[in-house]
Amino acid sequence: MKDLLDDNSVDCSGLMKIDMYPLKEQHFARKGDLVFRSRGQVNTSAVIRDNPGKAVIAAPLLMIRIKNNENVLPEYLNWYISQEDAQRYLTSMQAGTSVNMIRSTQLEQMPVHLPSLKMQKNIVELVALSTREQMILSALAEKRRKYISTLLMQLAKEDKNDETS
Repeated sequence: MKDLLDDNSVDCSGLMKIDMYPLKEQHFARKGDLVFRSRGQVNTSAVIRDNPGKAVIAAPLLMIRIKNNENVLPEYLNWYISQEDAQRYLTSMQAGTSVNMIRSTQLEQMPVHLPSLKMQKNIVELVALSTREQMILSALAEKRRKYISTLLMQLAKEDKNDETS
């Protein structure tokens, strides 16, 4: 789970490697697969953007593989899973008393609204731009906070100097 990043992508650089045979080709994760967090209060996913090599996805994570890339973009499905409609469905399907869990069969039955590929691309691009905007605004807010803090500290020091002279 540590390899799932805040931007809902997978960091393939630090994946744990083990020897486990025999595995069929279908068990290996591929670029474009999604990794789904099946346990916890919030069930989200992440896209594998780089080739992970011979890697498998282990429980409690589930692998989502899009069978027909002509109808669905992985990035769109990843975005869709984190949206309110999908989260409402997933919450209604959660089972478990101490740790909530989504079964793969429940995930397979989740209704997904699929617009045209062009609209999916537009949505994915807008999400990326919006995410970038939030990062820039956050960085700007932090710089502003530091600037004001520095300015106020200078004023405080100058005011003390005025009283002593």
